[in-house]
Amino acid sequence: MKPVSLFIALLFTQLCIAQSYQRIHRDAILIDTHNDILTKAVDEGAMMDRDLSGKTHSDLGRWKKGGLDVQIFSVFCDGEKQNPFAYANRQIDTLEAVIRRNPGRIAMVSDSKSMLRAVKQHKIAAMAGVEGGHMIENDLDKLDSFYRRGVRYMTLTWNNSTEWASSAADEKNKPDLERKGLTDFGRQVVKRMNKLGMLVDLSHVGEQTFWDAMAASEKPPFASHSSVYALCKHQRNLKDEQIRAIAKRGGVVQINFYSGFLDNDYFAKRKAFKAKHAAEMDSLKKSGLSEEQYTSIIDDKYRDEVNRLRAPFSLLMEHLEYVIKLVGVDYVGIGSDFDGIDSPPSGMDDVTTYPLITKALLEKGYSKKDIYKILGGNFLRVLKANENH
Repeated sequence: MKPVSLFIALLFTQLCIAQSYQRIHRDAILIDTHNDILTKAVDEGAMMDRDLSGKTHSDLGRWKKGGLDVQIFSVFCDGEKQNPFAYANRQIDTLEAVIRRNPGRIAMVSDSKSMLRAVKQHKIAAMAGVEGGHMIENDLDKLDSFYRRGVRYMTLTWNNSTEWASSAADEKNKPDLERKGLTDFGRQVVKRMNKLGMLVDLSHVGEQTFWDAMAASEKPPFASHSSVYALCKHQRNLKDEQIRAIAKRGGVVQINFYSGFLDNDYFAKRKAFKAKHAAEMDSLKKSGLSEEQYTSIIDDKYRDEVNRLRAPFSLLMEHLEYVIKLVGVDYVGIGSDFDGIDSPPSGMDDVTTYPLITKALLEKGYSKKDIYKILGGNFLRVLKANENH
């Protein structure tokens, strides 16, 4: 084939792929099971129905631009927050206020049927997920209350353990931890979640809690925002036997986008960056700024350097494909952690970049049917399996 003819053929192939991935992405139901914009809304006044480009990863306009159909909003606070149940309800109040202001753009949904109805109406279908069992304050009635307000999953722990479940962070970092796994009350929590139709989320939990929850749950579990331990050895990631167990029970692993959970070298690179700019950081610290504030200032000043620390996009795809190769295409999805992370992979700057995943999957030879499963179909199946009608 002549060089000119070869160039034209390659150009035509690329054009076909571009048209194909855009059409597939548009036609798929794209579900992201973890986004932390509500914390920014409550703590920083971010209004997600305005253009927040350059300030957050997410807003209503950019979700639509990125082809998102369903967002499960993380209801989050750390273990130090006073009155966490009340704070969690403030976040749900905020979400409901956004929905009231934008009835033609976003709708609160309670199950798979109302979710699909909202998607058909070209609205963002919104659900909530509580990220940390400490927010029920050891009270099953508060768990029931969350369900009534649209919460459809609960992460049994965040990094902090509760009185009834140990976290991955504590199981790894506290050798004198008195108790690992679920207590009898913890098993009651799981049973109540099953009865309500609330998904048991195993992200963040310790290994013993993971296996105890697997034994206690009668419904398919899932991990709302976790990546693969074999590729990045962080305690937040899932080991092969855990991934196999979730798949065997008909659950799904939603891959987290955080560079620190994708790239084994990320934290070492981040440490070297901080050491390089330690003098400036110390000066800002002495001026009275908090660690979050002075870190943000330094990151903004040296944005090009910070961007070079990010995990390559190829690693995100490796984590997705690792799960597929280990247990099959039916057991993986997307739980980005956007607006809860400070370092998404290169190219994935915000929610408008979801189509890059569809493009990469198509280029790797995945069928339209398989791409539909990965982008949202697998989670939708698990949601339906947990519902009680």
